[in-house]
Amino acid sequence: MPSRVIYGKGAFQEVGKQTKILGKKALIISDPIMEKVGIVEDCECLFQTANILYSKYLGVDTEPTDIHVKDAMKVCSDEGCDVIVAIGGGSCIDTAKAVAVLMTNGGTVADYFGTQKKFEKKPLPLIAAPTTAGTGSEVTKVTVITDTKTDVKMMIASSELLPEVAIVDPNLTLTCPRNVTAATGIDALSHAIEAFISKKAHPVTDTLALSAIEKIMLYLRRAYNDGQDMEARDKLALGSMLAGAAFSNASVALVHGMSRPIGALFHVPHGISNAMLLPVVLEFTKDHTLERLAVIGRQIIPESKDKTTKELADCVIHEIKKLCLELNIPNMKTYGLDQKRFKRVLSKMAHDAISSGSPANNPVVPTHEEIINLYEMCYDYNFNVELNMSTQ
Repeated sequence: MPSRVIYGKGAFQEVGKQTKILGKKALIISDPIMEKVGIVEDCECLFQTANILYSKYLGVDTEPTDIHVKDAMKVCSDEGCDVIVAIGGGSCIDTAKAVAVLMTNGGTVADYFGTQKKFEKKPLPLIAAPTTAGTGSEVTKVTVITDTKTDVKMMIASSELLPEVAIVDPNLTLTCPRNVTAATGIDALSHAIEAFISKKAHPVTDTLALSAIEKIMLYLRRAYNDGQDMEARDKLALGSMLAGAAFSNASVALVHGMSRPIGALFHVPHGISNAMLLPVVLEFTKDHTLERLAVIGRQIIPESKDKTTKELADCVIHEIKKLCLELNIPNMKTYGLDQKRFKRVLSKMAHDAISSGSPANNPVVPTHEEIINLYEMCYDYNFNVELNMSTQ
């Protein structure tokens, strides 16, 4: 966990004070959307009130790339910034993590991906303020950056990537559109479920993951249907943070391993690609993790006390399918992935998924061919048909 976690409505008002503790000149890393909705301006006003010098890099896109990192590093170096403040979703925070650590260790993100090379120096101090309830990146030691030369999402995990301060203010998520609320909410749910069924799970991460699952399943629909529902936004922000802490310590598994290549090659937002995969991957994994899924069932289905372990596992997957349907989660075909190109890159996607390491944490580790089959099942997966079949 970060050294300091500041949580609650109005917590963002602390950004000036916390920045002043850590450095003399801040680099705000964010994106054009955060600028448009006024959150970047709010940060600037708080800096001005606290007499803090700052510069801005607002070029982050929906999926962070090595180009974003390089461009932000240039601003950081040219402006002499010594503390970084990330405002936005996981893309902004992941970019900021990479910038913070490379500014002191040198090189590029690719130098530290899939190699034994480690970060040897402390990063620039980083403050992370999430504006979505999804990635949990504000409390994780992970960054995922796309290599634009190879179309590979580079996932790097290291304690040096952990922010110094996490400021989690549910008010910042009120501007989040419905589709983003849905995608990031399912992303957080995927984090929590995968942390709970991961081979690396342990009692502490179990506690975090179960609490996150309960909150997300209970409040995600409400936030989706009414973006100004403050109680729902509050519980989702907390659930997302707990899920982030859970998977940062227990790792994610097959869903995330398969999700990253979809984002890298087809530029599908990470939360949506997770949602496209989650029900199918859970069906594939179910028989190898019945007991764990049953525990989730007892947590989220109050009337489940008389059900068998298998019935509970089936109910959990049914509830997740139902949630995806209600949140209008598209399959890959509906989203617009070209089928011919999709088939051409299936083998590469399966290879990249396995190479990421995440599938190895799954209760059952799939082969290259099994991953290809799972991708093909997900391409035109119909949540509505599957739900009707499971209730017959």
